[in-house]
This record gives sequence, C-alpha cells and structure tokens, in this order.
Amino acid sequence: VLVVERWVLARLRHQRFFSINELNRVLRDLLTDLNARPFKKLPGCRASAFAEMDQPALRPLPEKAYEYAEWKLARVGIDYHVDVGGHYYSVPCQFARQQVDVRTTATTVEVFHRGTRLASHVHCTFKGRHTTIDAHMPPAHRAVAGVTAETLRSQATAIGPRTEVLIERLLHQRRHPQQAFRSCLGVLRLGQEFGTARLEAACVRALKHNAVSWKSVHSILKHGLDQQVQAADQRVL
Repeated sequence: VLVVERWVLARLRHQRFFSINELNRVLRDLLTDLNARPFKKLPGCRASAFAEMDQPALRPLPEKAYEYAEWKLARVGIDYHVDVGGHYYSVPCQFARQQVDVRTTATTVEVFHRGTRLASHVHCTFKGRHTTIDAHMPPAHRAVAGVTAETLRSQATAIGPRTEVLIERLLHQRRHPQQAFRSCLGVLRLGQEFGTARLEAACVRALKHNAVSWKSVHSILKHGLDQQVQAADQRVL
C-alpha cells in the first residue's frame, strides 16, 4: 500500500479527472510502470516475480461468483415460521419452537437445524408477509391448501357485508392467515346449514359483541340469537 501511495497516488495528487474511464487509463499506465520498476536488492521486477512464482500457482475462478451471506440464530414460532427481517418463512411443522440457524443472501433464505438444511426460500423483502411451502404444513392445514384468502373473501362478500368483515377479522387474527382458513370455511358452511340470511344476522351480533370465532357464530345460530337481531331490524323498519 505504501509503495502504491508513493508511486501512483502521489503522482496524481495535482491532476483532475472528469470520468472514471479517464482515471482508469492513467492508473493502468502508472501500475504498468510500477510493476516494471526493477527491484533494488533482488533480480527482476514485480511483473517478472509474479510471472515466475504466482501465476503458475493460480487456479481457475469458481464457476459461480461468491455470494455474500449473513448468519443468525433464530427460534421457530409456534406457527412453524421463522422471522427474517419482518418476513416469515416456513419450516417443517415438527420443528416449531426449535432454535435454528438462518443463512440469508440477496436471493435466498436457508434454515438449518444442527447442520441439516430444513428449508430454502426465495428472499422476500415484504414485511408482515408469509412464504409457506405446503409440505411444511400440519395435516390440518394441508387439508385446506387449495383455499386462498381471496376465495374466502369472495364467498363472504356474496353472503353479506358483515360476514365479509367477520371473515376478514378471522384472517387477521393469526400471524399466518392459513391458520384461520379452517375457521373461515366453518363459518361459511354455516350458511348452508342455517341459511345465508341467518348467517349474516349472526355475524352482525358476533361483531357487536367482539365474538369473532366459528364457535361464537355457531352458538348464536344454534340458540336463535341471530333472529333477535332480525326482529329488531324489522321493528326499526
């Protein structure tokens, strides 16, 4: 470094450059001159020493460029997801609550447990979102893997605005929306059993009392409490 400062940088200290290409051209000439400068106490120069000793020992570059990675310790949540920068990545559900090693690069997130890789995901920067592999889900979650939050919202909207609100709140009760899919499906199926009008009225009562669950809505319908809401509406009309 000292030699380069003296024979390259110091020689440029009074010059001004207006582009990187211009600077690089001058640097290239100065480095060639420096490497060709004869040693004072040894035969040859830096260029000849490199060609004689270093160059024959060089190996080909790796096929893939080095990718910088960061490691950290993390604990898998009860929902079998790991928090990495505010985004949640799944691991096999049997490793819930386990401590794991997370390797993060610009493109990939990998999760290891005692040296064994559990999962590999595409790196996602959206905070509060989840990346889930179906095979990581418990059987109860895989049973509804074909359902999406959008299909649930669409079905709820077709029943009524309060049903839509209740389904939306169910989806946001859990850190991972898929964990609420079974509850949402259960609520929507109550419309087949009791009728969509009664289900909408039951959702009105459930939301009023902040009883947002399948069990609460089912109890309202089972005991006819939704009909009290319908009767009150008729009196107002």
